[in-house]
Amino acid sequence: MNSNAAQDSRVVVVTGAGTGIGRATARAFAAGGAQVVAVGRRAEPLRETASGHERIVPLAADITAADGPRRIVAAALERHGRLDVLVNNAGIVRSGALGDLEPEAISAQLATNLVAPVLLSQAALPALEAAAGVIVNVSTSVGQRAWPGSSLYAATKGALEVLTRSWAVELAPRGVRVVAVAPGAIDTPIGEHQGLTPERTAALRAWQLAHTPLARIGRPEEVAWAITQLAAPAASFVTGVVLPVDGGAVVA
Repeated sequence: MNSNAAQDSRVVVVTGAGTGIGRATARAFAAGGAQVVAVGRRAEPLRETASGHERIVPLAADITAADGPRRIVAAALERHGRLDVLVNNAGIVRSGALGDLEPEAISAQLATNLVAPVLLSQAALPALEAAAGVIVNVSTSVGQRAWPGSSLYAATKGALEVLTRSWAVELAPRGVRVVAVAPGAIDTPIGEHQGLTPERTAALRAWQLAHTPLARIGRPEEVAWAITQLAAPAASFVTGVVLPVDGGAVVA
C-alpha cells in the first residue's frame, strides 16, 4: 500500500511551479497521490513540470493580476471540487543596495512575494476551511538574518513569516493550519531569473557554500520533502512553524 495513501483525495495548488522548488513540490505531491494544480506565468515550463505526471494540471496564470487569485481558486474547484493545500511558493528577487533600488523593483517584489500570497490565501480560505486544509508559505532562511544587497527580498520573506505565525493563530479556530519552510542555498534558476551573470552566480554560490555548515547546495526535492511533510495529515498538530531547510545556515 502507498504510504502516502492519506493524500490520495487531496487537491493541492502550487504557485511558481514551472521550475525549481515549485516544480519539485508539485511532483512530490503528485507522487504521493494528490491532484495538483501547477501555477505559473509561463505555459511551457508548466508543461514540463506536468510531463509524465498525470496528476498534475498546469495553469498559466499571473498571481499578481487583479483576477489572478480568484481565477486560480476557481480553476481548482471547477476541476476537482475542493482545495486542501495551498503552497505559496512563487517569488522573485531584484537585487540592489538601498541607494540603487528602482521603484519597479520594489513594487514587483512586494506584489509577487507578499501581496499575492495574501490575496491568494484570502481567495482560497473558504475552500481551505471546508477541507480543514493547510497553507504552506515558502520563505527564505536569510530572511532571518541580514542580507545586504537583497534587503527588500529578505524583507518580503520576513513579512511572509510573520503572516505565517499570525494566520496560524487566526485560522486555527477555523480548522486551517498555516506553516512555512525557509530554504537556504538551493539549486534553482533564481539567479538566472534575476539576471545575474555566470560570474556573479558563481560568486554567490561560493559565498553560500562558505556560510552553509553542511557545505553543499541543497536540492529542490529536499525542500519539497519538507513542504509535503508539513502539509501531511500526520502533521495535524503542527501550525505556525517556520522550518529552515538550509544545511544549518541560519544557526551558523
